[in-house]
Amino acid sequence: MNEYEYNQMLDDIAWALDDSTQDNMPSAQVIRLPPRAANDNGLEWPLLPFPDDFIA
Repeated sequence: MNEYEYNQMLDDIAWALDDSTQDNMPSAQVIRLPPRAANDNGLEWPLLPFPDDFIA
């Protein structure tokens, strides 16, 4: 790699890391909720306690 290619590579890296070229900052106005499962009916399962004599 010659000096010109090396300087070009450094310029490309500096351009890629420049703050003005990156738009991946989260927007405060956009709130994405996780998708809801297709079989989610919104019910919660009741707590099923183990029997008193249960040993795992």
